[in-house]
Amino acid sequence: MTHPFEIALLYAARGVRGFGDGFAVIILPAYLAAIGYDPFAIGVVATASLLGTALMTLAVGFIAPRHDLRALLLAGACLMAFTGLAFTNFEHIAFVAAVAFVGTINPDGYLGVLVPLEHAMLARGASDQERTRTFARYSLIGALSMAIGSLAAATPDYLIALGADKIWAFKWMFFAYAALGLVSAALYGRLPHVQAEDKRPSAPLGPSRGVVYKLSALFSLDAFAGGFAVQSLLALWLFERFNLSLSAASLFFFWSTTLSAFSYPVAAWLATRIGLVNTMVFTHIPSSVFLILAAFSPNAYVALGLLLLRAALSQMDVPTRTSYVMAVVTPAERAAAASVTAVPRSLASAISPAFAGLMLGTAFSGLPLVVCGTLKIVYDLALLASFRHIKPPEELRSAAE
Repeated sequence: MTHPFEIALLYAARGVRGFGDGFAVIILPAYLAAIGYDPFAIGVVATASLLGTALMTLAVGFIAPRHDLRALLLAGACLMAFTGLAFTNFEHIAFVAAVAFVGTINPDGYLGVLVPLEHAMLARGASDQERTRTFARYSLIGALSMAIGSLAAATPDYLIALGADKIWAFKWMFFAYAALGLVSAALYGRLPHVQAEDKRPSAPLGPSRGVVYKLSALFSLDAFAGGFAVQSLLALWLFERFNLSLSAASLFFFWSTTLSAFSYPVAAWLATRIGLVNTMVFTHIPSSVFLILAAFSPNAYVALGLLLLRAALSQMDVPTRTSYVMAVVTPAERAAAASVTAVPRSLASAISPAFAGLMLGTAFSGLPLVVCGTLKIVYDLALLASFRHIKPPEELRSAAE
């Protein structure tokens, strides 16, 4: 059973990491553009990052049931510190792509090798009734901290105004990211030594293997779609399409992430009334429609307005999806299930950013947004058709009463 103090430590670490991710995903494409990268090259770096995250997350998911979660969390925090330092020392695309591959800065902003480990730790002590709210609070903290981090992405503009060199202004932000990795390590260091489950399973996935693999297949479609409009590439589209400044982009991402943050408790409330799967689907489809419309916007104000509407809905499936996965597997399978269902969000999406980079250079630069929104709607309909009859325990009890 996870102690409330341990949950608080996990929430605090999520907040620290979220703050770093909030500015890193905006700074990274701006920094790469400043040192001479074109949109395709930036897409290649994004692809390397997502592919590396997927492979490392998959490995961690299969290792976690047999190893100390605290040690794995500490290793991930140290990797975060290494990532920040490494980005300040390399500019050649081969080395930058290598750092992106093994590092923790993810262009999506919501993924990472530490996420399934934190999910497994949180799920140890959450009851069926509290599980969705626990993950909603976790997601809320992560999103709010990312929103504040988005504001910090404007720091290079202020440093440049004070006379700092442009490239070094960006590099100081990577130093700050490394420092946040060390803070995360200090927080994880106060957690107890625990495994994903007290009794070691004979295999990472057992009786729920079929359900997990089917969910993973569907999540891979959602991930592939999402790769066309990950946060870093969306920022790049705003920079290129509307000549948006770094300060203006940081303010926009602050508000969009804040809207996403406050949608998490709403999602938990809605799930108790219409169910987890229905909440995932019927909030996701309108958000995809707003994304498609944003691609055709005549000016920045309309585009930003539509993207803010999208942000208010697009992440409501995050805590509900996590809660659903944790509910339909056995406790011993949770770490592996969290990893196996999270990995496609990086692995499949690793294919699309390079294509999105090419599309950004065409006459219709909004094409990646259209492709993303259309494929996400297909995913939502497939998820509804496949899983509307598979209920988590709390929904089964509610139906029986």
